[in-house]
Amino acid sequence: MTVPPVIGAMGAGRMGRGIAHAFAYAGHEVVLIDAKPRDAAAAGALRAEAYAEIRASLTALAEAGGFDAREIDPILARVRFAAREEAATALGAIEVLFEGVPEMLEAKRAAFEFAGPHLRADAIVASTTSTMLTTELAGLVPRPERFLNCHWLNPAYLIPLVELSPHAGTDRAVTERMKSLLEAIGKKPVVCTAAPGFIVPRLQALVMNEAARMVEQGIATAEDVDRAVRYGFGIRYASMGVVEFIDYGGLDVLYYASHYMAKALGEPRFEPPAIVDRYMHEGRRGLRDGKGFFDWRGVDTAAYRKDVLARQLSLLRHLRLAPEPGAALRAQAGARRSGA
Repeated sequence: MTVPPVIGAMGAGRMGRGIAHAFAYAGHEVVLIDAKPRDAAAAGALRAEAYAEIRASLTALAEAGGFDAREIDPILARVRFAAREEAATALGAIEVLFEGVPEMLEAKRAAFEFAGPHLRADAIVASTTSTMLTTELAGLVPRPERFLNCHWLNPAYLIPLVELSPHAGTDRAVTERMKSLLEAIGKKPVVCTAAPGFIVPRLQALVMNEAARMVEQGIATAEDVDRAVRYGFGIRYASMGVVEFIDYGGLDVLYYASHYMAKALGEPRFEPPAIVDRYMHEGRRGLRDGKGFFDWRGVDTAAYRKDVLARQLSLLRHLRLAPEPGAALRAQAGARRSGA
């Protein structure tokens, strides 16, 4: 049986702890590295705090029915804390290092300068930055061809998605190795170019700002905006992707709705991008045309629609939101019994 590679998480804060939790839970040996100079007392306090947080997260998962609580101690035993004076030795055994120090260029520069001389020549190095690009950071590592960004979503131990952002000089085999490593622990990696916002933060910023704008303009209360997201928007896009939904419903729906809203609201931000206009005029409206953003030719449309319905119903049942036959009759009968 092949031993899983040793994982390093440099930076013992929230992200480092979440990554340590995720890999240790899956069976990896993990070294949680504190690259910041501290005295023994401060290092000991940080170590205790990190272990306490990981234990608390594991306990919460176990109590929610995620796994047997008897596994908590064996999982924690796979996490080792290394203060700065121990880090040099620890780094030499690490096969994949995730940098998670504060979001300041100088902090990252210092961390990479410290780690670089001690790392194996074949080690993969990944930053977890949510704001900086690999094109900005690649020059800080000794072997940029083995460097990429891995943007985890908090809580890192729970959310499946990890956004991978290689730079132009990243070895393609390194990106594939990282994808395989993450998939093996149950994550769902996606790859995007080095662009501000990656995928999720870019989409998220638009949605959150528009939600805040609707509250500001009195369109709806904060409670009703959130209710709309929880019971409509969120469920829809949890069961099928945004781009898949465009093709499923028809790109023409997006085309006409976007142009209407842009005109009615006087807001250019609602205008569709050029690709939507182009696809519309090329007759690439999605599923019913056989081509849109995806190629639907050869897809059994009836079977696909059944699969979409099954996905949505499964999610609704899990959330206890699936419609029930005769619900109105039962509610009426209950009201009569209570004298309402």
